[in-house]
Amino acid sequence: MNDANTTVGSTVYHQIKHDIIFGELAPGAKLKLNALKERYAASLSTLRETLNRLASEGFVDAPAQRGFFVRDVSPEDLSEIAGLRILLECHALELSLANGDTEWESNLVAAHHKLSRMEKKMLLGDKSSKETWKRYDWEFHLATIQACRSQNLLDLHSIIYDKYLRYQNLVLTHRGEIASQEHADLLDAAIFRDADRAKDLLKKHIIGGLAHTSDAMDWKMVDTYA
Repeated sequence: MNDANTTVGSTVYHQIKHDIIFGELAPGAKLKLNALKERYAASLSTLRETLNRLASEGFVDAPAQRGFFVRDVSPEDLSEIAGLRILLECHALELSLANGDTEWESNLVAAHHKLSRMEKKMLLGDKSSKETWKRYDWEFHLATIQACRSQNLLDLHSIIYDKYLRYQNLVLTHRGEIASQEHADLLDAAIFRDADRAKDLLKKHIIGGLAHTSDAMDWKMVDTYA
């Protein structure tokens, strides 16, 4: 594949993945190639390659001879994803706190500053920038683990986080002051390199998000492969 095709394929991959994560392509929806070709201005071969890649990452299902479908949602899947996030992120957090330098601290403080400002806007009733809020949330959590010195761990965590984010985006409601305080406490524990406290706070934060999302979800499953 030449560079131009690689660039097109990467762009289409990120577009479709974004639309799955942010609910533009609904859980259980059939991904019809001709419709996708018009929507993303991509060739059928690029779309098939992209959908197979997303299937390998768990965002798309590809049952034999049935085409492609957006991976459906379920309480069991959400619970498993949250558990994997706790496992990976807590491990990465401990490594990061052990290895982080002054530049890491600066980046972490800056990421929290952006997130905190956005959370304050949302607490005042401004719900106009929800996608930006979730991006800042991701950037903060990534900043906490960025110094773990394991690209494999960061790559695995990124996939799991995106799956967790997809569920949150289906309800996209803020937990309010509780979540904001949890972020502030996590920042404090990270800066002081208190790994045990930081991991406990992170686990509490993820479980709180899990409970909030579960309570807000409508768990009536669609007939995925109809």
